[in-house]
Amino acid sequence: MAPPTPLLAVRGSEGLYMVNGPPSFTESTAFQRDSGKNCKAVAFSKDGSLFAWCNGEKVNVVNVTRAELLHSFDLPKTVCLEFSPKNNVLATWQAYANTIANKLHLQKVSDFVLSPGAQPTKVAVYVPGSKGAPSFVRLYQYPNFGGPQSALANKSFFKADKVTMLWNKKATAVLVVASTEVDKSGASYYGEQTLHYVGASGESAVVQLPKNGPIYDVAWSPNSVEFCAVYGFMPAKATVFNLKCDPVFDFGTGPRNAAYYSPHGHILVLAGFGNLRGQMEVWDVKNYKLISKPVASDSTFFAWCPDGEHIVTATCAPRLRVSNGYKIWHYTGSVLHSYEVPSDEEMWQVFWQPFLDGVFPERAVKYQAVPSDLPGAEPRPAQAYRPPALRNKPVTTSKLHEDEPPQNMKPQLGGSDKPFSKTALKNQRKHEAKKAAKQEAKADAHQGPAQVKTPQNALQNTVPAMTTGDPEVDKKIKNLKKKLKAIEQLKEQAAAGKQLEKNQVEKIQKEAALLKELEDLELGV
Repeated sequence: MAPPTPLLAVRGSEGLYMVNGPPSFTESTAFQRDSGKNCKAVAFSKDGSLFAWCNGEKVNVVNVTRAELLHSFDLPKTVCLEFSPKNNVLATWQAYANTIANKLHLQKVSDFVLSPGAQPTKVAVYVPGSKGAPSFVRLYQYPNFGGPQSALANKSFFKADKVTMLWNKKATAVLVVASTEVDKSGASYYGEQTLHYVGASGESAVVQLPKNGPIYDVAWSPNSVEFCAVYGFMPAKATVFNLKCDPVFDFGTGPRNAAYYSPHGHILVLAGFGNLRGQMEVWDVKNYKLISKPVASDSTFFAWCPDGEHIVTATCAPRLRVSNGYKIWHYTGSVLHSYEVPSDEEMWQVFWQPFLDGVFPERAVKYQAVPSDLPGAEPRPAQAYRPPALRNKPVTTSKLHEDEPPQNMKPQLGGSDKPFSKTALKNQRKHEAKKAAKQEAKADAHQGPAQVKTPQNALQNTVPAMTTGDPEVDKKIKNLKKKLKAIEQLKEQAAAGKQLEKNQVEKIQKEAALLKELEDLELGV
């Protein structure tokens, strides 16, 4: 039986309607267009068979497989809709009126993220640091919310005004991007970012990014054992890491700020949207070979089709109010369908009909562009401006920076045709760490004596001394912080591959209890 054709839902001033996916791209008869301009809440069920929307008058539910209206509810003020995993409940949000089933007692929680997938559900919570104490992220499994001792994992760090937490598909680990509003070194207008890995089995690590600068995007592979980070001052680097936070492949540098894995995880798109020109690099990540380099200028949205073969890019309002429309591409770079909204209309949202895993089989990667009746979207390169006095003279080229090529980061065979030993790899890491420390020291010397920085592998920031007025309490707080600092160093050593002694492992296991004791002491301040 052939796989179904995914639908593309489109919402804008022209109303709400659906378009058949490849190869027809015609308006779907499975959904009758709602021409109202007040369609604000829309949602597909998890398997894509049901669709609900609120048009400012009613909430309607249709079966798009049978093209049948199932229900209509008098809920005109609904602003959010969500189907249950088994499609038998539709949650509508107007104002909070639910009964609390369970509660996590943790003071000062500022953010949380629920894990995807089947139960048991896990939750990652973030508590920002205060009064010199570090920020931390803890993982819990519902409904075991008994306190720090019941946490699955804990990761503390400094330099964090806010965090972004991202679960992998199997809910076995969380990536945490910690951000500060201001970079105290003055190197970046956008503040500072660090990337942390927290495993549901208790392990954690700092992901070492070899280029300074912002972290633009982090994406988990659907296989849940690799992730890609896009980071560094432009031109940005992109690197794939494994669950040990070791680099697997480096894509070099380029104009990119986003990463998108295909639903099957076999293709990765690196893209430069927003203030960049829309360049995309499509990579086969099983063989790490470049497939195509299409350009989607002025795009504000990107999404993979559930079939793993096609993508949609769109220009939507209010981000951009002119030239609204969307394009459907094959990943080999061919534009298969293009729609431009009339100049007096706007498009607000496009999104694919979802499907359950396994509906679409993974297909072999193609490198030859598929046929298309539409012209390619690659623009002609702009010619650099040359003043009149130089226009009849030979062109000389100069670069502001040297581009870095892609490279495999897995251990390579040496001159003796034998893999590097663990000792050789360890020495190589030490050498790289010393080199980075020298460069950092050199940079600090240029900044002058007024700025002092702690080593990167020590605690992430210098903390001002805090006094409570009680010398005994101050002494306890100081000792607790000293122990937590030692634990952090042990965890980083373990992440780097060092085999810990039994007593060192026992120290790490006491981290949650020490954090709770520190929290209780400081709350009493």
